[in-house]
Amino acid sequence: MWSKWFPLRYIISKAAQSKGFIDPIEFLARLRSFTQPSEVGEPIELLRAGVVFHARGLINSKVIQHNLDWIWPYWIERQYDPKSASFIPRAFSASHINLTHRNWTALGYPDSEHLPLVDPRGLLTPFYDSWSLDAWILSEDGSAHFPSKADDCDQFLSTDSVVSVKTRTSSGNSELTATCFVDLLASDPKHPHEAQCVVQLNAQSDRVGWLVVSLRPYNPEGISFLHKAALAPDRRGWLVDDRQHIEFSRAAAHHRVSDYHNGDVRLKLLDAEEQSEGYCKAGMLTAAAFFPLDADHQLDMSLRIPLPDTAKENLQPNSWADLRGSSCKLSCPDERWQFLYNAAVNSLIMHSPSDVYPGPYTYKRFWFRDAAFIIHALLAVGLDKRAERAIARFPERQTAGGYFRSQEGEWDANGEVLWILRRYEQMTNRRLSAEWHPLIRRGVQWIQRKRLPDDPPSPHAGLLPPGFSAEHLGPNDYYYWDDFWCISGLQAAAELLEHADKPCAQRCRVAAAEFSLAVERSLDTCAQRLQRPAMPASPYRRLDAGAIGSIAVGYPLQACAPDDKRLLDTVEYLLKHCFVDGAFFQDMIHSGLNAYLTLQVAQILLRAQDPRYLDLMDTVARIATPTGQWPEAIHPQTLGGCMGDGHHVWAAAEWVLMIRNCFVREEGNKLILAAGVPARWLEHESFISFGPAPTNFGTITVTVVPDSADQIVVLWKADWHGRPPLMEVRLPGFKPAVPLPGMTSLILTRNPETAPA
Repeated sequence: MWSKWFPLRYIISKAAQSKGFIDPIEFLARLRSFTQPSEVGEPIELLRAGVVFHARGLINSKVIQHNLDWIWPYWIERQYDPKSASFIPRAFSASHINLTHRNWTALGYPDSEHLPLVDPRGLLTPFYDSWSLDAWILSEDGSAHFPSKADDCDQFLSTDSVVSVKTRTSSGNSELTATCFVDLLASDPKHPHEAQCVVQLNAQSDRVGWLVVSLRPYNPEGISFLHKAALAPDRRGWLVDDRQHIEFSRAAAHHRVSDYHNGDVRLKLLDAEEQSEGYCKAGMLTAAAFFPLDADHQLDMSLRIPLPDTAKENLQPNSWADLRGSSCKLSCPDERWQFLYNAAVNSLIMHSPSDVYPGPYTYKRFWFRDAAFIIHALLAVGLDKRAERAIARFPERQTAGGYFRSQEGEWDANGEVLWILRRYEQMTNRRLSAEWHPLIRRGVQWIQRKRLPDDPPSPHAGLLPPGFSAEHLGPNDYYYWDDFWCISGLQAAAELLEHADKPCAQRCRVAAAEFSLAVERSLDTCAQRLQRPAMPASPYRRLDAGAIGSIAVGYPLQACAPDDKRLLDTVEYLLKHCFVDGAFFQDMIHSGLNAYLTLQVAQILLRAQDPRYLDLMDTVARIATPTGQWPEAIHPQTLGGCMGDGHHVWAAAEWVLMIRNCFVREEGNKLILAAGVPARWLEHESFISFGPAPTNFGTITVTVVPDSADQIVVLWKADWHGRPPLMEVRLPGFKPAVPLPGMTSLILTRNPETAPA
């Protein structure tokens, strides 16, 4: 192999050096020296996404900093402001990207692929990775109210009928409110319903002026080219780039356009020249439509943006009401937790049109890893049809060799697929069809082939080979995360095949046992090296933030006891060294607070009956955006997103699963009820309930009713798959109780020896 490529390597090295560049061959070799040797350095999908991401960053660097007299989106206004806590110096940064306020909220309609975005100041990006729409108030004297520059802002998410985001900003004596949502356009009964994005604007000022609606060549990531815009002949809309329409509820009184050479249209708002259309070769066209605003009067108007091809999606009226009505409900006296739960369920619905997506924008793509958690959450709240539809897409992603591939090099994927297939069977009480059995066998065979030999003895003997694993764990290595998932996958495969192929099921159990022994041997070497039982990310790593991956053995896999010493020592290390302001801080890659990883630690504490789980849940509730979302990683100072998608659906899934496990969770062959219900909720007279919640044993609704200061009634209503399971009620601060067969309620008495959570 070396001889084949040697001449080319030599030519590349010499050519680079002759121009004064670093030798790329030597540079790549240096990079690889920091990782374990692996067959996939980094998947082409991530490299491609990274190139696109930083290509925009290069364009941002060429455009934004030289045009700071433009009106820019909120993140740019803050990140480029030297007086803001969000300011980032740009001296040696060739690529300027959003690192301080990556938080936006997705809008959508069930089963539609369209997910418009609203940023923290109401900027609307109606299409995927497109230009945006903004609204301003301009007074006759030239003073203006620009929401992206406003300090006074309130933003709300409503889930009453559709999912809508309302943004209210004020400046001086002006106030502007924008309410954005997606709804179906009423159509002829003979034609399918089409979706549209709607913006309802409400403007008021103490001065005569205008409400200005502006087309903007950017979005929450930065520049997004806009070349052409034309005002409709009746002045009631725009045609953008000859293909996208925006409809006004009123006719525009004035209209202005500007290209990049002449600067932002905001610089010529009061010019007398009227222009009905414009073109910008650079793709930085801006346009403004004016609507008269009388002093001390309120102006209401709306914009409607038809979303293309939605007629083909077969969208149904009342879908929101139907899905919410069929999903698991939370009723609790904590308004914040209630709001976040409802918002999270809506996020799951919007991001599962067929595949499941971990985000509406940066992560609007498929990963098996995220899918396992998101589908698990869909199952947990009774949205099993949506889960089933996503699972049905799995077979097309399996290679001939048995690898369930979303990105090359993810050795955890097969385990995650097999595990979630088994969870589907357990929670729905429906067996997979026989067509799945060959796919399961091939998936198992891939794991077996992928494992390294047990000999010669080494800390990684018998494990999976080095890979990039969950990306945020560090450089390519022998990650225990991958091993734990695939062991659980083998165990799940045994259950999946038990009725169809007992010999194969037995082979799966043996393979899982052998794999487990290899991991045990490896962890023993870590315990000797580290002088403590905690599990690092890999056999060759010190304890660091990457150890967060190893707690998967406790949650969600429950492959060890709740009080396992390795698991709890790992959590203690993370709590002591890797938490900032009460949330897990992933200082590798993400460099931010992670809501979903914090909740995974909280799940371990909940299983261990450690009351600190509640502190972590409260922190996660506190760092959510005003619209009830979490970016993938959160800037510890600005609390805006600093990594990944600004609306992270894995985080929403973890909140749903955390709430569910607070009320009901499986522990072996037993159901644990009410173990995470906060004692502070019991101070209210209102009842507390969750359900109907699917479990391994059937569907159950759990209700907690305060009776007196020292007594609480816990009731449940269930539809079991078969015989009722063993149950235990563990309400914090009260004596645990085990109901007798046939019972559907218990009266709990306060435990004076237990401090309430």
